Amino acid sequence: MVREVAVDTITDAVCDMCIRSNHFLSPDMEKALKEAAERETRPLAVQVLEQLKENLKIAGEEMIPICQDTGMAVVFMDIGQDVHFVGGDLTEAVHEGVRQGYQKGYLRKSVVGDPLLRVNTGDNTPAILHCRIVPGDKVTITLAPKGFGSENMSSLVMLKPADGTEGVKQGVIKAVRDAGPNACPPLVVGVGIGGTFEKAALMAKEALTRPVGLHAKLPHIEKLECELLEEINRLGIGPGGLGGNTTALAVNINTYATHIAGLPLAVNLCCHVNRHISRVV
Repeated sequence: MVREVAVDTITDAVCDMCIRSNHFLSPDMEKALKEAAERETRPLAVQVLEQLKENLKIAGEEMIPICQDTGMAVVFMDIGQDVHFVGGDLTEAVHEGVRQGYQKGYLRKSVVGDPLLRVNTGDNTPAILHCRIVPGDKVTITLAPKGFGSENMSSLVMLKPADGTEGVKQGVIKAVRDAGPNACPPLVVGVGIGGTFEKAALMAKEALTRPVGLHAKLPHIEKLECELLEEINRLGIGPGGLGGNTTALAVNINTYATHIAGLPLAVNLCCHVNRHISRVV
């Protein structure tokens, strides 16, 4: 049975999600920072982590954005195949939600309308929208404002199949090492393996929205996540790039089938302000 969903409902949800995600870190990230501070052994690194925790407290109490870079809004939508949108255009409804959220929340507008002419759009639109059709009559919205300090340090390489697991590990570690302090560690490392050029990048981006501590379902990928996290934290970059045992809080890997001749690898880095929020409409 078809369920009608007014696009205004989507606008209202996206608006609220933009404001909340920029002022309150998700529970999984807050927990990860707390546990990292308890595990960290280097005094300066502990101090940095405690400052990050204090920043979260102030942001929530005074409704100040967690980070001055309130990001470009990335929206994932899982749309039930029995949903029929009414009252307007869905894509424009998402953009309108971002527009309202960034204006009402007094969030920094960071989007330029043309990548070369560089004129600010003034309302942080357009958003980046990814839609999937799924069974059912619900709409699941996941919003992830992505700052570009970490985005700029991400990478995508087309490995050869013979590079295998070791090539993947080297590629991920190289991306983190090359980023150094520039991606504002401690990081969440999103990784996409397989698919095609664009699919790998999309998987790496979406991997950042998976709660910290929730591993991949495939045993060999879960093992790879754990091994990479351990090796990345041995790099010694540490919180704020000032040294320590906490360079990353998590490594989240998504995989997909790929061509016999390819092994695409995308690494999307995110700082400790790994903002993500989900809602079902």
